Amino acid sequence: MTAPHIVDPAGLLGEALAEASPDLMRTLLQSIINSLLSADADAVVGAEYGRPSSDRVAQRNGYRHRPLDTRVGTLDVAVPKLRKGTYFPEWLLERRKRAESALITVVADCYLASLSTRRMDKLVKTLGIDSLSKSQVSRMAADLDQLVEEFRHRPLGEAGPFTFVAADALTMKVREGGRVINAVVLLATGVNGDGHREVLGVRVATSETGSAWNEFFADLVARGLDGVRLVTSDAHAGLVDAVAANLPG
Repeated sequence: MTAPHIVDPAGLLGEALAEASPDLMRTLLQSIINSLLSADADAVVGAEYGRPSSDRVAQRNGYRHRPLDTRVGTLDVAVPKLRKGTYFPEWLLERRKRAESALITVVADCYLASLSTRRMDKLVKTLGIDSLSKSQVSRMAADLDQLVEEFRHRPLGEAGPFTFVAADALTMKVREGGRVINAVVLLATGVNGDGHREVLGVRVATSETGSAWNEFFADLVARGLDGVRLVTSDAHAGLVDAVAANLPG
């Protein structure tokens, strides 16, 4: 399956990622929010930060940092300041819950497939921001993609060994090739000896098969998953066989 787009009005995958790996979501949310704030402020002053322009109507003047409480913890939000006038991100500070939900959904979508400029543009408009250029939107999508890609393929040995692993599959709908089809999202969460919990891997598959689970666990092991003493899961035969094959003992 290539470039699936999650059809998830209830935000199930976003909630699962936020619950299982708050550190990941906190990092990604803070990055995308600060990128949006900077791009939005650029649109207000009429020019991108640090670039001369005849359309400029004001100058940027650093940032004011303020904490923003979210379901995945407190974010350090950098709100741009202007030399003349003020910049107030109403879309974030007055509609925080709506913005947070939309941002978590797009991050979850990005986790499974590259985030297109069109999807990022849709997110921006959902938040009520109508003044960003195509280049700004494209740059933010690429930056978020890079952060997620680095996390998806990170070595697992640095935070491990993970003594306990929980594995499950979420049944979801994805949009592919202009039609909505059923798919499953394979999800593994690990807990190390210090009690630290994080998402080890997420992958979309056409169905929950033994081969899909085997490829999933083989990738986790290749990235450094070891020291596992217990795997908690349901009794799906393909999952049980994949654990036995890739985590012997």
